[in-house]
Amino acid sequence: MTTINDIAKMANVSRTTVSRVLNNNGYVSEEVRKRIIQIVEETGYIPSLSAKSLRTKKSGVIGVIIPRIDTETASRVVSGINEVVSKENFQILLTDTELDKEKEVEYIRLLQSRHVDGIILLATNVNDSLVATIKDVELPFISLGQDLPGITSILYDDYHAAVDVTNMLISNGHERIAFIGVNEDDPSVGFQRKKGYMDTLKKRGYNLNNSWMETGDFSIESGYESMKKIIKNSKDQLPTAIFAVTDRMAIGAMEYLREQGHRIPDDIAVAAIGASTMSQYVTPSLTTVDYFNKEAGQKAAELLLQQLKQNKEIEKFVQTYRLIKRDSV
Repeated sequence: MTTINDIAKMANVSRTTVSRVLNNNGYVSEEVRKRIIQIVEETGYIPSLSAKSLRTKKSGVIGVIIPRIDTETASRVVSGINEVVSKENFQILLTDTELDKEKEVEYIRLLQSRHVDGIILLATNVNDSLVATIKDVELPFISLGQDLPGITSILYDDYHAAVDVTNMLISNGHERIAFIGVNEDDPSVGFQRKKGYMDTLKKRGYNLNNSWMETGDFSIESGYESMKKIIKNSKDQLPTAIFAVTDRMAIGAMEYLREQGHRIPDDIAVAAIGASTMSQYVTPSLTTVDYFNKEAGQKAAELLLQQLKQNKEIEKFVQTYRLIKRDSV
């Protein structure tokens, strides 16, 4: 493996001169600069990040903690983050909590031990241990998806998105609207989306039917099983519409309805939140909410880079969304 000493020897210059060229710091004649750059390109030399970290006290690495690596939401957010930070010559160190809230704290500590320059957390919960750990590590930090007290956060407007979905279903003639959610330990997806649904039904004068409300775990399978329970519990009359808080659970619900011979949307309409790619291609195409996840990732990265450059006050941002009406309603 080529070292900086090898480059210096081949260019017949000092190690310091090579370092100046690599870091674009300090005077070096144009002739010598060109010679060093040519040798670097020919040898494929890559400066050591660890050595650079020792000199600059910066690692050039941003830690990103995601809840599940197999979701399109996380993929879009990470793509947005990477697009921004790579332009500033930062790399991403990615960790996956698998929806285990204890791992959020564990991975924050792990990333701190790896000397990352800052952390972006796609948070799934809000608790004292998490907030205390974030403040204790004293790193530039951005929360995406949950409102963490005392921490700059980018939020999705989960409540009003759920209100809009529920109102849209009502406007399409549906009074009996079932709901598939997730555990309310997740304040945004679990609590706010359910609250938006419930508040809207109450405001519009419709009764809540607890037998039409089930809890899944974000997976297609849990949407399928939740739909099965709702149909089983509907002894007198079936709901005419389903609101699932994620596309994946909605698609699982649609599969169960098809198996049982229910026509979508003629018998039961289906709507969700997520705007995943597969929502366009299932049959019928799924009515859903787009949260512009890639743009949210870009915003998180921009805010983190600002924190790295200067002390910034705690800020809260609410991401926009759009309701996409398709054939499932």
